[in-house]
Amino acid sequence: MRLTIGKNLVYYWGMIFVNLIVSAIAVVVSAYILPGVKVDGLLTAVVVAVVLGAVNMFIKPILILLTLPLTILSLGLFTFVINALLILLVSNLVPGFKVEGFLSALLFSLVLSVVSSFLYSLA
Repeated sequence: MRLTIGKNLVYYWGMIFVNLIVSAIAVVVSAYILPGVKVDGLLTAVVVAVVLGAVNMFIKPILILLTLPLTILSLGLFTFVINALLILLVSNLVPGFKVEGFLSALLFSLVLSVVSSFLYSLA
């Protein structure tokens, strides 16, 4: 029984590592595609992936709940605005990751979603 728990633990940590690397690659590719987004290196991209994941886990649900009436009235399109604002927040928190403005953050959010979906389909 104990050997099974150890194998499962190694498997889950391995999956977390793979998800982190895929997310970091998605950040680098998205920044390469868009002219208004700059990432200094792969380590910065890993930090961006971790911080963006934490922001999406803790702050985004609160913002979605607080702006629920506006999100419903806009048929869910206000969620894109929330995503762009969170990316601007991450840009201010992580040195070496720079987003020029709101439109660049909005486009980065969309491109990051597409690139991440493609990379996760390969993994």
